[in-house]
Amino acid sequence: MQIIVFNHLIRQVVCFLVLCLLVGSRAGAQQVDTINEELLTSWEANWISHPTVEGHEYGVYFFKRNFTQVGDIPEEFIVHLSADNRYKFYVNGTYVANGPARGDQMNWRFESLNIAPYLKNGENTLSAVVWNFSDYRPLAQHTVKTGFVLQGNGDVEQRINTDEQWSVMQSGAHKPTQIDQRIYLITGAGEDFDSSEYPWGWMGEDFKSDEFVPAKSIARGVPKNGVAGYGIVPPHILVQRDIPLMEEKFQRFESIRRTSTKESVPNFISGKEKLIVPPHTKLTVLVDQGHLTNAYPIVSFSKGTGSQIVVTYAEALFDDHGQKGNRNDVNGKSIEGNIDIIRPDGQEGRVYEPLWWRTFRYVQLDIETKEQPLVLDDFASRFTGYPFKQVAEFGTKNPLLDKIWDVSWRTQRLCSGENYFDCPYYEQLQYIGDTRIQSLVTTYVSGDSRLYKNALESFQHSQESFGLTQSRYPSNETQFIPTFSLIWITMLHDYWMLLPDEEFVGKMMPNVLNILNWFEKRSGESGLVEQNEWWMFVDWVDTHDWVRGVPPGAEKGNSILLNLQYAYTLQYAIEMLEVFGHTGQADVYRSRLENIRAKVKELAWDEQKELFSDTPKGEKFSQHTNIMAILANVVSGEKAASIMKKILEDESLAKTSYYFSFYLTEALRHTGMEEKYLGLMGRWEEMLDNGLTTFAEKQEPTRSDCHAWSASPMYHFLSMVCGIQPAEPGFQKIHVEPHLGKLEEVNGKVPHHLGEIEFDLKKRGQNGLKGKIELPKGLDGTLIWNGRNLALKEGMNDIQID
Repeated sequence: MQIIVFNHLIRQVVCFLVLCLLVGSRAGAQQVDTINEELLTSWEANWISHPTVEGHEYGVYFFKRNFTQVGDIPEEFIVHLSADNRYKFYVNGTYVANGPARGDQMNWRFESLNIAPYLKNGENTLSAVVWNFSDYRPLAQHTVKTGFVLQGNGDVEQRINTDEQWSVMQSGAHKPTQIDQRIYLITGAGEDFDSSEYPWGWMGEDFKSDEFVPAKSIARGVPKNGVAGYGIVPPHILVQRDIPLMEEKFQRFESIRRTSTKESVPNFISGKEKLIVPPHTKLTVLVDQGHLTNAYPIVSFSKGTGSQIVVTYAEALFDDHGQKGNRNDVNGKSIEGNIDIIRPDGQEGRVYEPLWWRTFRYVQLDIETKEQPLVLDDFASRFTGYPFKQVAEFGTKNPLLDKIWDVSWRTQRLCSGENYFDCPYYEQLQYIGDTRIQSLVTTYVSGDSRLYKNALESFQHSQESFGLTQSRYPSNETQFIPTFSLIWITMLHDYWMLLPDEEFVGKMMPNVLNILNWFEKRSGESGLVEQNEWWMFVDWVDTHDWVRGVPPGAEKGNSILLNLQYAYTLQYAIEMLEVFGHTGQADVYRSRLENIRAKVKELAWDEQKELFSDTPKGEKFSQHTNIMAILANVVSGEKAASIMKKILEDESLAKTSYYFSFYLTEALRHTGMEEKYLGLMGRWEEMLDNGLTTFAEKQEPTRSDCHAWSASPMYHFLSMVCGIQPAEPGFQKIHVEPHLGKLEEVNGKVPHHLGEIEFDLKKRGQNGLKGKIELPKGLDGTLIWNGRNLALKEGMNDIQID
């Protein structure tokens, strides 16, 4: 087979500029929180849809509106817009934004944008691609009915409100793809894109087609404060987006790893060469991003009538036994995963990207041509994710810790979008157990707490009348994990300690009480929780009689571990209830807490093993139960330290996964054994040695190669190794207690709501410490080192401890 190379650099530059106009970065997009007060209670704009569709079926739709701008362009031209399921919005053919941020029917988000930078004198065209993936939608996506709504902020903008003056066309180019995936994959179907059916140029003001028809108004836009009348819930209750737009950044692939031909294939992923596939040819090309990413793949192509490009995305490749092995190896392995199919139409200069982003390290192109050659002009992608910026720094002169830091941050970033994700490739669901760890990491590293607050509210929205929150939300399938409702309480306590937002936390106290009441109702005469329902997941353990992550006894209501997790949570709940005016309930739960501690000692302490068993007088033992006995203060002092030592050394115990190692580390902190922490990095080093570029869901074999609960070292590097912690709610005072282990020095910074905390510390002799700690204005606290306390003040603090 002959592969032809074209080195037309100038043409490539032109193609790249066109590509950027079509699908490129959104540098000019201006999100605002400005809103006309009248729009808080009433919108004039209507939700619009295609007149011939019911609104529940799969479909992609093109909405369009021309209007004339006379005179100078104003500094602000603000519009508020949303869609069901989702939209991409363009002004004069230039991509502006996509949305809406995910919510539910009662909290349907809308974006507020200043589109003035995109306007021109004379004719302007507004365009939106709106899609409803119906039964093929991601599990995280709620839906009511296909629609689009745009509301102008003031009198000038309201002339473009959505109504019958907008036109709409249904796409014949998009169909869902189906794959036979062995593993739980719920991020939505891929796309089968027929280029010959796509109305190329439809965003142009002069584009004409009989298929564009007047849109149909289906309902008035109703903001949250505007629900009135007879109390009937509208299809969507609109709430302004409270997180920023997602980051989008152009990126290129790193290398071509394999092809099905023995001949040299041009480096078409560089943007400087083209790949021409001759007629009647089958060609497979495996491309490597070099690391895992979330991105919109962008395929630029020409000619190729009747040809087909199947694009397969994967985190890793699989061998003949279904194992991943070292992620860097491709020999003897094949790809399996979500796919898109592109069907070229024979014309020049086509550019395709899917409506939703994909997760991949490896991408395989399976190309088959017919009578006409196919030209791949370019293949690249556009990274996307929540716009977290890494503010924190952590320097130790230890290459392993530096690598763990970097890979943890990539893991966290790929698990952060419009919500936190457990994993980007397989689920894209916001689970409470994952989210607590993610929220701590992102707050410590970026200082941005908006997604954290959004997550707390989202889980509050999911709470059912009987008390439990849903385990994951948003989700169009209801799931309950009662232990995750408990973690929501501890997550709220973390927020209270880190951020000065008492009004928000105080409003959540009824939700806290509802969760605690659910567990209270399931307590027996002993005072222990004896009746369990739903999925009592704790950790991914598959030994020692654990089933589907559920510890021994949990399904029958006699789990010591679940009672200890309840007790652990009660400590945090009692503290908040006291402060926020629920002292009576705090007293009730304080009594409950003491009773659980006493009963656990009575029923689960094994004198021979000097450990707590997983069930009353049981024969199964786990790290988890004994970790929680420490964290729930069932034991303290030397006895707790002795148990912690056994947790680390006793190989007969059921072991924590990457997820629950977060709580193991917290137990180290609780027993004053923080110096041992850096000696526990073997699991993370193993993942790095195995070629992972993000941290996995669990030990091999693992489903997901990217699970943010495994990024917890970032938090503990800063809060334990560097010792930066809040000393009181709202982080109004600081507590610095470094634990360097075998490190000789550490330096860096941590963001704080008052500024940045900077530090440069070195060991001095056997027991001393020297260096500097700089605190932002308004913050003071205490440095603790080897039992000595040193007052810290705002500004620079010189540290000299012998």
